[in-house]
Amino acid sequence: MFYFIEGKVEYILEDAVVIETEGGVGYEISMSQTDLSRLHKSDDGVRIFTYFQVSENGVGLYGFLTEKERKLFLMLISVNGVGPKAGLSILSVLSETDLKYAILSSDAKAISKAPGIGAKTAQRIILELKDKIDPEFMTEGAEDDSAIALSNMDTDEKNDAYLALVALGYSTTEALRAVRKVPDAETMSTNVLVKEALKNLA
Repeated sequence: MFYFIEGKVEYILEDAVVIETEGGVGYEISMSQTDLSRLHKSDDGVRIFTYFQVSENGVGLYGFLTEKERKLFLMLISVNGVGPKAGLSILSVLSETDLKYAILSSDAKAISKAPGIGAKTAQRIILELKDKIDPEFMTEGAEDDSAIALSNMDTDEKNDAYLALVALGYSTTEALRAVRKVPDAETMSTNVLVKEALKNLA
C-alpha cells in the first residue's frame, strides 16, 4: 500500500519515528534502532521505505532507510515464526551486510544476539534463507564499513587469529570482520594479529 513516505522528522520515539508529510499528516513508522540512530529531529526531505501490515492483531507500518534493508526485512518475516517486531530486532543488532554473512556462514550465534530471537529461530532463519542470499553481494560494492569477504583467510596467521577469536567466544561474523579490518595483517604474527583484531571488537 505504501512503498515509501517522504517528509520531515517530527518526533523520534523509542522504537518509531513520526514523519510529517506536506499534507500535514504524521505517520508513525516503526524502525530498527540502527535506522533510528541515523535520524535527527527536524530532518527534512527524509524518505522512508515502508511495509504496511494488516493482521488479526491490528495494523502496523514499518520503515527502512534503504530499499535493500526493506527487502531483507521481507525475507526475514517470510520465515515461519518471525514477525515484524522480530525482524526489526534482528536489524537493530546486525547490519544488512553482517546479517547476510551470518546467514551464509550459518552463524546462528550472531543472529540469536537479537532480543527475542532464540537459537532455534536463528537456525530456522538460516535454513530458510540461505539459498535466497546471493553470495556475490559482497562484490557489489557494499556501503557498510563492516563488509567482509566470503573467501577463506588468505594466510595461516589470519586463519589462526580468526580461530583464536572464535575460541574466545566471539561469533564467526565478529571474528572474521575484526581480523579483516586489521591493516597490514599479512606482515603480523598470529599473536600480534589477535591483539590488533581485539581492538576492533572493543
